[in-house]
Amino acid sequence: MTSVAVVAHSGKSLGGGLSELRSILATEGVVDPLWYEVPKSKRAPKCVRKALAGGADLIFVWGGDGMVQRCLDVAAGSNATIAIVPAGTANLFASNIGIPKDLVEAVAIGLRGTRHAFDVGIVNGEHFAVMAGAGLDALMIRDADGRLKERFGRAAYIWTGARNLGAKRVGTRIRVDGKKWFDGKTSCVLVGNVGKIMGEVAAFPEAEPDDGRLELGVVTARGAWQWSRTLARTVTGKADRSPFVRTTRGKKFDIRFASKTTYELDGGDRKPAARLRVKVAPAAVTVCVPVESE
Repeated sequence: MTSVAVVAHSGKSLGGGLSELRSILATEGVVDPLWYEVPKSKRAPKCVRKALAGGADLIFVWGGDGMVQRCLDVAAGSNATIAIVPAGTANLFASNIGIPKDLVEAVAIGLRGTRHAFDVGIVNGEHFAVMAGAGLDALMIRDADGRLKERFGRAAYIWTGARNLGAKRVGTRIRVDGKKWFDGKTSCVLVGNVGKIMGEVAAFPEAEPDDGRLELGVVTARGAWQWSRTLARTVTGKADRSPFVRTTRGKKFDIRFASKTTYELDGGDRKPAARLRVKVAPAAVTVCVPVESE
């Protein structure tokens, strides 16, 4: 028998909301699941721990990438399976693995879909499913968080991104799998576990979230002109052809900045750090996916 739990961000919506989710689950025979609602994603880990301690082996996560990240951070390495209900702004992990933004279908996938093991990345001890970013990427997310994102959705990122194009580059040294790979100034560093980011842009076309490796990209562009050239190449899936971009793949990255730099994990900003220790955790989480995507 499967023991079901729901961990939901109460500020996110999809379909008829959490009441409809409860109704759909009841119709499917899940009458009294363990139920937790939180006003902020950073409060979700405590609920996941309670769900695991209560014997839950299937956890529905209601929210966006930040909520999913917080839950996967706790569930990684456990025997529990995660079922994603994409009720957030971007839902990048869900879209990359084929989960539609439809409440009925998402629940059906959670209850009857295929269980698939995915890699996750780890940055300074914290797991992520989509990507980690430092520099412009993190500044854009930090400044969009809160009321701006609630009011304008994805468009908030465009505004804050443009506002931060003039941000000062920072000295950066990177080792990949123990070998020196980069030493110079960067305006953005991205580590990806999946290929597509905001707006279905394929930042890392070769990425697969179950291949045991992570993607790494650095951007050296400065100012609006160089950034416009870089973004134009990225949108067409040719970021690696830009003179302001370098990419590689690996299992472990040691990223050091000349000064503390803001970074983000799956759309949630973190306190500035001068060093990011990054590694892949192969097949660390089990997630429900559509049967046809297996």
